[in-house]
Amino acid sequence: MAKAKKLTKGQQRRIKANQAKKIRQRTESVHWQDDELGSAQPGVVISRFGQHADVEDESGTIFRCNIRRSVDSLVCGDRVIWRQGKETQHTVSGVIEAVEERHSMLSRPDVYDGLKPIAANIDQIIIVSSVLPAFNADIIDRYLVAAEQTGIKPLILLNKIDLLSDELEELIEEQLQIYRDIGYQILYLSNQTKQGIEQLKEILSNSTSIFVGQSGVGKSTLTNSLLPEAQVITQEVSENSGLGQHTTTVARLYHFENGGDLIDSPGIREFGLWHLTPEQVYRGFIEFADYLGGCKFRDCKHQTDPGCALVAAAEQGQIHPERLASFQRILDSLNSNTLTSRFN
Repeated sequence: MAKAKKLTKGQQRRIKANQAKKIRQRTESVHWQDDELGSAQPGVVISRFGQHADVEDESGTIFRCNIRRSVDSLVCGDRVIWRQGKETQHTVSGVIEAVEERHSMLSRPDVYDGLKPIAANIDQIIIVSSVLPAFNADIIDRYLVAAEQTGIKPLILLNKIDLLSDELEELIEEQLQIYRDIGYQILYLSNQTKQGIEQLKEILSNSTSIFVGQSGVGKSTLTNSLLPEAQVITQEVSENSGLGQHTTTVARLYHFENGGDLIDSPGIREFGLWHLTPEQVYRGFIEFADYLGGCKFRDCKHQTDPGCALVAAAEQGQIHPERLASFQRILDSLNSNTLTSRFN
């Protein structure tokens, strides 16, 4: 008997894609009649997959649901009104009919979809950075601007501190002190030594939080440590690029046993803000507030313009030059109108 020919990785991907397409076509063909559905009830979106979402009812049971065409931009964390089918059809158990008003929304610009929602009804953003991939202050600043713009409380978490050398620790501490001086909370953590884990659990309790940060900083590993039942797939940082490999592909909401929820989101290496106005970015740098409107010219670009209040404040040591430089880089990205937020 001839030995079966081994499929190439490309062939395996195409087969999986075709199988997923067939399943999607079957589930998308489900059309509920009113008499096939139960009464309306509240639920929470645990995760979304294209035209479907997993909804948790008040008892904690999860149902795969279709989404009515009238329902727009449904995301993880949304509170919804849905109806359960009297029978399951092609793994689909119900339909989402409406979304309740959100108290917060985290979004990012996307080259294909415009402004892309990430998660809803979040109380705090945990901005995860690490020693490997290298500490990145620019992406922290972008997340801080997004947090301030949406009114969501941010916290900066430095992960993998067990990998710190004395020299690198001194360098990163200098950078983190900039954020500490303007009032942001900093948490140091190692999943290997468990330093900071209990403090993080306390911070996450009784609120809905989201881990954000570039790929490879350890968000999924942290999720597994905090919620062993989640068992999120993790990968190593690429030895060639020093960048993270994507592990989480869709945002998902998890519950803590003693209260509080956690949303694990797909990693992104950059976070664009070109959907914001320059003034919105300005207000996202909270220590700049005292200088808003203080420039000599109303159309000041905050670069080399004469009479710029921000440049003067940086020269006088009232704001940190690195924060001003980061602000200027963000403004440049707005002016160039190029996408700086992408999946890799």
